[in-house]
Amino acid sequence: MDPETEKQISETVIEILKNSDMDKVTEYMVRKSASEKLDMDLSDPTRKKFVRSVVEEYLAGLEEGGGGEEEDDGDGKLKGEDEGEGDVELDDEGNPIICRLSSKRRVTISEFRGKTLVSIREYYNKGTKELPTAKGISLTSEQWGAFKKNVPAIEKAIEKMESRLD
Repeated sequence: MDPETEKQISETVIEILKNSDMDKVTEYMVRKSASEKLDMDLSDPTRKKFVRSVVEEYLAGLEEGGGGEEEDDGDGKLKGEDEGEGDVELDDEGNPIICRLSSKRRVTISEFRGKTLVSIREYYNKGTKELPTAKGISLTSEQWGAFKKNVPAIEKAIEKMESRLD
């Protein structure tokens, strides 16, 4: 990405952040708004990662008291980003890794064609990178909601199955 494009994106993202309610805005909302204002696709991995770095730098400035009157929620992240403990681990595309299920399986959140996806996928190592395999599933937020709603039934079925094995 050329320096002029980086400057345009950075200035636009900061302007959006300064005029946003830090209790309600998410990184996705900022990126989408900047994309519309600039008439530029900011969802490709390089630009997405750059927007994230601008947001993180802005939030760090708020924590140090140098970023105007807005306040974050004290954890250095936008509201709605990583509600768990500690720092967010990111994959090679800049997407948050929610959890590692094993050494080769993990749960990530990503965006594809404007839709948020929850992906449970197997990965392999190639040099220093962890790359996804075709083995796995990606669920839209609607599909995730349906799955989550049925977790109690799944747990009950697991208990029933395991009790038969004992």
